[in-house]
Amino acid sequence: MGEGPTIRQLRYFLSAVEHGSLSAAAEHEHVAQPSLSEQIRRLERELGAPLFIRTNRSLKLTDVGRSLIPFVQQAVRSTEAVSEAASAMTSLTGGEVSFGTFSSAHRYLLTPLIAEFHALYPHVRIRNVGLNSSEVVQAIREGRLEAGLVQLPVDARGVKLSEPVLRDTVVYVSNDSEHTREPVDIQMLSEARLVLSEARWQRDDPLRRSLTERARAAGVKISPLVEVEFQDAALSLALHGIGDTLVSYLVTHFHEQSHRIKWAPLEPVFEEQFVFATSLDGPPSPATRRFISLASKHMKAFQELADHWRTAYLQQ
Repeated sequence: MGEGPTIRQLRYFLSAVEHGSLSAAAEHEHVAQPSLSEQIRRLERELGAPLFIRTNRSLKLTDVGRSLIPFVQQAVRSTEAVSEAASAMTSLTGGEVSFGTFSSAHRYLLTPLIAEFHALYPHVRIRNVGLNSSEVVQAIREGRLEAGLVQLPVDARGVKLSEPVLRDTVVYVSNDSEHTREPVDIQMLSEARLVLSEARWQRDDPLRRSLTERARAAGVKISPLVEVEFQDAALSLALHGIGDTLVSYLVTHFHEQSHRIKWAPLEPVFEEQFVFATSLDGPPSPATRRFISLASKHMKAFQELADHWRTAYLQQ
């Protein structure tokens, strides 16, 4: 026995069965008859048994040849399915994007990004999970997601992190303009009636962790009045005067009630850094890689907006 039958040999065998002669099969396969005949002879040698009884007028299947037909059909179908799947993913006529984001990304990133990607690749499925950054990284580590856009710092074990693709700034939001007349330091935060997001992830959330470190260094404690899961909910409560909150500048800029939002920067300025995270086990699929590429383009536009605000603030 050699290396086993080739798919071409199996396909030529089925074509000869279907068309009843080697010449008709060769014409259908667009090859010369001697070439097709040689491939079938090699298949017979590989299998150790004749598949056809050759006559002057036609081919007749041997018992071995007849019994092998369903197995050969299944093998050819399986190979064609693999080729079609690979072609769909590499040409982006199919496949799936598997991507995670921090929860507030829907506020300004996901709609334009997904809309553009879908316009370019309408047959590619998109599965986006909007979670806390630490949970996105955990999902990538466990193979439940291919990639994600996450906020630093995160536990980078088992994942690859890109260079920062976006730097945003945390701002202090209040319904009371007196609370936003000047930058807010950690002492003022410790005395404020705060509504903070990421209630479930307070120990792992990058902002909550950094606030805790700042407070510890200053000898104060941050004790929120209300804790909620999402930044949108915290912002809504702040707009209703329940308490003051902390959100990303870009979230305030793209909020439907941005004209109502009064905010001040933190002192010192609190910068958020966002990176792409991917698995160390191998590169993402072509669809997810293309999604990341488009996301990078959108990140550049958002960075210009964030930089414009930062420049204007520092020049004051």
